[in-house]
Amino acid sequence: MTVLKRYVLRLFISLKYITANVVDRNNGRIVATASTVEHSIKGSLECGRSCNAKAAAVVGEVLAMRLKVDGLEQGQGRGIHVDINKEVEKKGFKNRTKIWAIVNSLKNNGVKLILDNNVDDASRSSYQ
Repeated sequence: MTVLKRYVLRLFISLKYITANVVDRNNGRIVATASTVEHSIKGSLECGRSCNAKAAAVVGEVLAMRLKVDGLEQGQGRGIHVDINKEVEKKGFKNRTKIWAIVNSLKNNGVKLILDNNVDDASRSSYQ
């Protein structure tokens, strides 16, 4: 059975860490991941008690590089789906800037993202 939205971006954000995964929904596997927990990323950041939007952008850049290495930056031609409203709802209002930082970083590094559920441009433009 083929799932229409094969590749999906999933975000996990806490006060200390940010993790971004691209999941293949056909088999439930994580195809690429990046996190501030990783030594290589953690060493280049000054997160302290809280990771900021700059750290989120770095996670997005690293994830984009890993997707390109695997040849998945275009999501096998269809793109990688992300539901911003679901991610914001799941994480709370305080983390909206971190979510947009990751999304914008992925886009700026050539990853084809498909935004689901009609994100309103007013909220998007104020958090880019």
